[in-house]
Amino acid sequence: MPSSSSATLISKCKIFPDQKSDIKTLKLSVSDIPMLSCQYIQKGVLLTSPPFSFDDLVIFLKQSLSTTLSHFPPLAGRLTTDPDGHVHFTCNDAGINFLVVKSPKLSIHDILSPGDVPDCVKEFFTYDKTLSYSGHLKPLAAVQVTELVDGVFIGCTVNHAVTDGTSFWHFFNTFAEITKGASKISKSPDFCRNTVFNSQAVLKFPPGGPTVTFSGDEPLRERIFHFSREAILKLKYRANYGCLLTKETNSEVLGKLCNDSWKFVNGETNGKVKNSNAEISSFQSLCAQLWRSVTRARKLEPTKTTTFRMAVNCRHRLDPKLEPYYFGNAIQSIPTFAPARELLAKDLSWGADMLHKNVVAHDDDTVRRGVEDWEKQPRLFPLGNADGASITMGSSPRFPMYNNDFGWGRPLAVRSGRANKFDGKISAFPGREGNGSVDLEVVLAPDTMTGLENDVEFMQYVSEIA
Repeated sequence: MPSSSSATLISKCKIFPDQKSDIKTLKLSVSDIPMLSCQYIQKGVLLTSPPFSFDDLVIFLKQSLSTTLSHFPPLAGRLTTDPDGHVHFTCNDAGINFLVVKSPKLSIHDILSPGDVPDCVKEFFTYDKTLSYSGHLKPLAAVQVTELVDGVFIGCTVNHAVTDGTSFWHFFNTFAEITKGASKISKSPDFCRNTVFNSQAVLKFPPGGPTVTFSGDEPLRERIFHFSREAILKLKYRANYGCLLTKETNSEVLGKLCNDSWKFVNGETNGKVKNSNAEISSFQSLCAQLWRSVTRARKLEPTKTTTFRMAVNCRHRLDPKLEPYYFGNAIQSIPTFAPARELLAKDLSWGADMLHKNVVAHDDDTVRRGVEDWEKQPRLFPLGNADGASITMGSSPRFPMYNNDFGWGRPLAVRSGRANKFDGKISAFPGREGNGSVDLEVVLAPDTMTGLENDVEFMQYVSEIA
């Protein structure tokens, strides 16, 4: 497997919206501002080769991207700071970068081979290690299309102060939808700023802006672990009932659990559990297992406090709710703490129940208290693992990543770039087969990753991607 794809930049240009923006400026919210010290989001999709030439694909992508930007004018703008210190998106139609790259030695197999994610994947994105504050001078987004031996990779890079995961994938899905031939987009973004996140509080920055909150030089390993729907439901059963499934109960219990309220995406559910707050969810169960196994692999002191931090979408937690396609950041972080000894000595349900209770408790009042707390002490989002005992869960298996059909089929895989990665950074993706399967992109120190790979409790639930 090549560590480098011998990529060659063929062209680079600016893409402008095909219509002038009706929006002039939008002020960054309490949820946007902390992301100014985060690096640009880098996510993309691996596709088979289209049934037409790569040159034609580039033409189609440029045209559809221009149309897409007219629906998302903040992305084609720049950041500005007014004399009072408030940061705004200026929707000035300044455009975004579009790069065309060829990697003639790199194949789909190279990218999807088992083991660590190859370094060549990082070449599918631009704006490496670029902080979102740089959007004062740089474009707020970029798209790179890379031709492989037998496929293409479409990588999207977006300023994290402009979008959270929900808005990022809304933009990406719309880009794919228009490329596929839609004359009207199915879901329009909502740019209303009359929300609880709108604030007069000012976060003061040093000259030149903030610096990244984590070290980017530490050695890391990165792997994708796949969990089938059945494995996830087994974890959920163990977390809720404190025991493993037996052959006698397996089919009956899986049938009962299959209506897991797994997805609540933009107001749409795909389960029918009457009271989803009464049970530990599938994802909380998976997170608890990861928390236990990574803590064990780190060989921490028994009294060391461990932290599992989850980012949650606040759109549906507020009363009244935000529009499902509110554009921008509408997230808050939920930290859960436990001493290493207790986390490992007790069963899975103990840690899972703590995660569950914290997520359920994050209601309208909690969101508003979080906003008020930030206004009293404005601060940046603390990405990183300073104490060596933290895990940060980002992204979500609820995001419609595999809906990015550009006209010749669904993606083969989702991958991310180098951005915002450190020891303990985890990203959750839906499995390609859907139906509740999950891929975890796990980034750990090398010794910790080896320990996780040898953790029987964790690896019994991992399967190869079919």
